[in-house]
Amino acid sequence: MSDTPQHENGRARAASGARLVALAPYLWLLLFFLVPFVIVLRISVSQPVVAQPPYLPLLDLTQGLSGIASFVSHLTVETYALLFTDVIYMFSYFKSVTVAAISTALLLVVGFPIAYAMARAPRRAQPVLVMLIILPFWTSFLIRIYAWINILQRDGLLNDVLLALGIVSQPLVWLSTDTAIYIGIVYSYLPFMVLPLYAALEKQDESLLEAAADLGCRRWQAFWLVTVPLAMRGVFAGALLCFIPVTGEFVIPDLLGGSDSMMIGQTLWVEFFGNRDWPVAAALAVVLIAVLVVPLTLYERMQQRELEGRR
Repeated sequence: MSDTPQHENGRARAASGARLVALAPYLWLLLFFLVPFVIVLRISVSQPVVAQPPYLPLLDLTQGLSGIASFVSHLTVETYALLFTDVIYMFSYFKSVTVAAISTALLLVVGFPIAYAMARAPRRAQPVLVMLIILPFWTSFLIRIYAWINILQRDGLLNDVLLALGIVSQPLVWLSTDTAIYIGIVYSYLPFMVLPLYAALEKQDESLLEAAADLGCRRWQAFWLVTVPLAMRGVFAGALLCFIPVTGEFVIPDLLGGSDSMMIGQTLWVEFFGNRDWPVAAALAVVLIAVLVVPLTLYERMQQRELEGRR
């Protein structure tokens, strides 16, 4: 029996609805990533001027093709040449990538035991533990960073505890150092590392560990040979969730770090609002995006190989 026209219309509407749902992420990327990126890219090939907006050339469509030709002819890539010849900008990129890499490693060292303990906890306790990890997000990010300023200052809580325990004989300098930056980053981004690791560890089949024990593996050997390899997907996901935003971090290094530790986020702020050199700031942002595309590409290739291996 053939389908009625009503059934065919219903299937057509369902198919069109499914296409719209699949199209939604692409529309989101188009509106909130591609369009702003094109605007930033356009500013990055402009020339700084003391005007409003503080860059030239401006596109005047009222002049037709001549206006477009004049606009294109005045675009320049000299700003990008400046980035790779100025030591300040190169140091900012190097500092940002270094801090992000070290912070991601510290987050993995701190976050893996926490996620492992959560995954091995009783089932009833796991939702509570997840809630405790998410709980800091209920407090303003700035308030939490300002709290660390009070903790790390010379007469703050950390030095008081160290003095009371007799670990140090005089207050240590914590603020305006790289150590303070790492403390703030690890504290702020720890949930982004713990949750992907927990998701990967919680799904593991415990019978694999029992099989490893039957084959003669000790507990620490089974951990390194079974648990860690099966958790690598969560490790890479957590590393990306931490490395990418930490690279462009502005608030933590600005409040907890010193003037000699300018990361790329601080350099961007100075160029935009201090020097009002929008083309240089836009070029810094474009190069930063290009740098961050590398780990994303590596992660995508890893996922593709994993899917091909399953087939």
